[in-house]
Amino acid sequence: MVLGRMIVLVTRFFLALVLLVFAKLSFAVTFVAGIEASQWYISTSIFECSLTHSIPDYGKGVFYHEAGEPLKFYLEAYKNPMRSGEAALVIEAPDWLPGTRVTDLGYVPVGQSTRPVTVMPHNSTMMMASLMEGRMPTFTRKAVYADESVRVRINPVNFKAFYNDYLACVATLLPVNFRQVERTVVLFEVDKAVLTKEDLKSIDNVVLYVKADPSVSSIFVDGHTDSSGRRIYNRRLSKERAEVVTQYLVDHGIKEELITTRYHGERYPAVSNKTFDSRKRNRRSTIRLERGPRAPKSTPIREAQAGTL
Repeated sequence: MVLGRMIVLVTRFFLALVLLVFAKLSFAVTFVAGIEASQWYISTSIFECSLTHSIPDYGKGVFYHEAGEPLKFYLEAYKNPMRSGEAALVIEAPDWLPGTRVTDLGYVPVGQSTRPVTVMPHNSTMMMASLMEGRMPTFTRKAVYADESVRVRINPVNFKAFYNDYLACVATLLPVNFRQVERTVVLFEVDKAVLTKEDLKSIDNVVLYVKADPSVSSIFVDGHTDSSGRRIYNRRLSKERAEVVTQYLVDHGIKEELITTRYHGERYPAVSNKTFDSRKRNRRSTIRLERGPRAPKSTPIREAQAGTL
């Protein structure tokens, strides 16, 4: 009798647990593109590559790979339905492939903006790999104005049709982006205006970027010294440091009319001149780029839905 009652109680407990789980799931709002509506779009240039997935009634999910940076993924919402905090991110089977393993990628921050979720490089790469396997990255978080859960799922249908184009785009990206070369510092030894191999690598990145980006309208080269010499000598040395950088730019194909060369002696230290290390940072030339009113945009080479899983 006792054993029978225990079996009944355990059975009721598990039945209640199952009903509770189904009750919770019934209150989940899910945003996902259906099989027939799953669309991916690709946009490519030497500055950036992006793969965009439309999510009906929600917005879109975007894999974004900028020159000089690792891959990232972000959600962009018409109006963010998720509560601030952290969303669970898992890789799971689509409804038509039950039984596939679930991969837990932990939690990602959720903010209150039209771009509420950004996934860091490692998990972004994992998400992309899972889509190639036909699995669904899924974000789950409590809703803003209710206790129900909000789920956003990324549909793998049609993803493969664009993956090779994405890889081809990544292969042609510049090694640096504008932010990385917008202000470049070249350091010099004491009483010298000679470019080192390390300096040349930095300046070569500037040359490469400027040649690729027609929106760069001005280049300012400024020479500086530390405070250890006489003012007249420092001014002459800073002039030599600025001119050696300018000459290298011109010799490597940068139009001279883009460049403004200036020299300041010790007048504008980057840091205090009190220590050896700080004086080393002040013996420098800086290269500063300015863009015109319009920055370069990605040029789509193909932007349409196509292919199958």
